[in-house]
Amino acid sequence: MEENKRQKQVGQLLAEEMSDIFQREGMNIVDGGMVSISKIMVTPDLLEARVYLSFYQVKDAAALLYKIKERSGEWRKLLGMRVKNQLRRVPQLAFYADDTLDHVFKMEEIFKQINEERKAKDAHQEEA
Repeated sequence: MEENKRQKQVGQLLAEEMSDIFQREGMNIVDGGMVSISKIMVTPDLLEARVYLSFYQVKDAAALLYKIKERSGEWRKLLGMRVKNQLRRVPQLAFYADDTLDHVFKMEEIFKQINEERKAKDAHQEEA
């Protein structure tokens, strides 16, 4: 479903503020890996925000996502203090893992493997 203009504006505002909150709380670098907010989708009534997190070189992404979800009330309170003059109600936060980065790495591996097979095939044809 396509987001309307207001949903996009609120999503952008929340993404900026949540990124800053994560940075200040030390959640952007965890166990030698990085956590970043890839996007935030807001429901049409602006009462729920779906926060998609991207994990890079995090040992146990599922456990970290669980920790972040446990603190969702705290994140919402911190967010509320920042956006109280811009929004009437602070949306409920729902956190999800964004696996787009994993797909990118898998696709790169597949393309690399295809190129290696092509080179090997070309080299074999040149020998014959």
